[in-house]
Amino acid sequence: MPPLNRPLAGLEPSEDVAALVAALASGGDARITLDPASGLNRYLSAPHPRDVLAYSSSTVSDISADAFAHLLARGGASAGEAYDARLEALRGRIRAAYGIGADTEIVFAPSGTDLEYVALALALGRSAQGIHNVLLGADETGSGCIHSAHGRFFANETALVDGVAPGQDVAGMGEITLVDVPVRCPDGEAHASAGIAAAMAEGIAAARAAGKHSVVHCVHGSKTGLVLPALADLDALMAEFGADATFVVDACQARITSAAIADYLARGVIVLMTGSKFVGAPPFNGWALVPAALAARAAPLPHGFAQIFRRAEWPAGWPGAESLEDSANPALALRLEAALFEIERFQAIPMTRIEAMIAAFEEALETHLLSPLGLARVTPGSGDEGDSPIEMRTLATLDLSGLSGLESFDAAQAAHKAMAMDGIRLGQPVKCVRVDGGWGGTMRVGLSMPQIAGWNALSAEALAAQLAADMARIADGLARAAQRQTS
Repeated sequence: MPPLNRPLAGLEPSEDVAALVAALASGGDARITLDPASGLNRYLSAPHPRDVLAYSSSTVSDISADAFAHLLARGGASAGEAYDARLEALRGRIRAAYGIGADTEIVFAPSGTDLEYVALALALGRSAQGIHNVLLGADETGSGCIHSAHGRFFANETALVDGVAPGQDVAGMGEITLVDVPVRCPDGEAHASAGIAAAMAEGIAAARAAGKHSVVHCVHGSKTGLVLPALADLDALMAEFGADATFVVDACQARITSAAIADYLARGVIVLMTGSKFVGAPPFNGWALVPAALAARAAPLPHGFAQIFRRAEWPAGWPGAESLEDSANPALALRLEAALFEIERFQAIPMTRIEAMIAAFEEALETHLLSPLGLARVTPGSGDEGDSPIEMRTLATLDLSGLSGLESFDAAQAAHKAMAMDGIRLGQPVKCVRVDGGWGGTMRVGLSMPQIAGWNALSAEALAAQLAADMARIADGLARAAQRQTS
């Protein structure tokens, strides 16, 4: 059994626990593999509950104690239901949880990075000249997305096969060109929606002139909580370019409401989500919500997908899915089950209650972390923080550039790892603050569905006390990390 690094009190090692931990750390690429010494993956998370202070959902989450117990109760790693039946049941639960119509198709993938292939598949055959991918803010989405957005493998293995290589073409995808539209100016400030939309329009128009079909990425919840472009600007783009572009929104942080999902789907926009960040399930798992009209005109899947996907991960009857391997990835089904457990209990909480808990978090963050250390938040966009949708207020990016010892991005990275190994897990630093020509230190404090579900039983006073203690502990951890860097 992998070592239970900082195990949760009460989690007794057993054969069933060991088998479930091993299963949750399998069925993916190398990012999911556990280090034999620490029992952690490369993101310093574990596929079992741990006794750590975690506000790290913007990077990756550990599984909650409740979700782990839920999986054990359902049979753990030995749950025997057929893979296709399990995934079909999960599709129904996703639709029910978010109020999505039965005609919306759902494709599952081992990770958010793999979901990019789904978006590209829905643009295949739309133009003989190939696809032009208008990517938005690669630095604010995922590190492997540049490869997958080109229709290439992004690692040395997939959840299905070994022996591929990063940058190697996925067979049958055809020519895919790419432009990355940055979401931030060179000084780190976020671009306004109008500027983002103008850059997108330029890319789509150039692709149209070359006879190519565009895949255009929006983002709803970047690494720092950006939502771009605004719906009005998206509508203008869709009105101008119509059939020349397929639009997709990266909501892989899963900081998105049912209403926002409905807004995108009603416009015919593909929505990409994962369960390992705000949702709080173990990495890696994801799904694409595909509007019915796009699914109805889908071209057959490229034969290279046989190295990435299994048949049941695509809806029954999808063109070309019959060529995929009819095998199972029970580990992915387990991670998805944990995700749906968290989504369902979170969605059952009234929004007014969720808003009150988020407000309590923001007050504690200011009073017990930012003010004592003299820190500020990086504003999510070009406007005021208060303009952010409620789901983006679950994430705060701390500007550490004024804290002696943590001024630089590299120093913040080192501190982030040291704090994680010391029992305080925050979101990884992001390059969004400029100092003296370089990137300043940042770290992110993010809520998760399991946290909010747990707090739901607390009184306002008990929640305030819990948050005050948590933010004070993070402040102390940052102060000690800064001191170590300067000593």
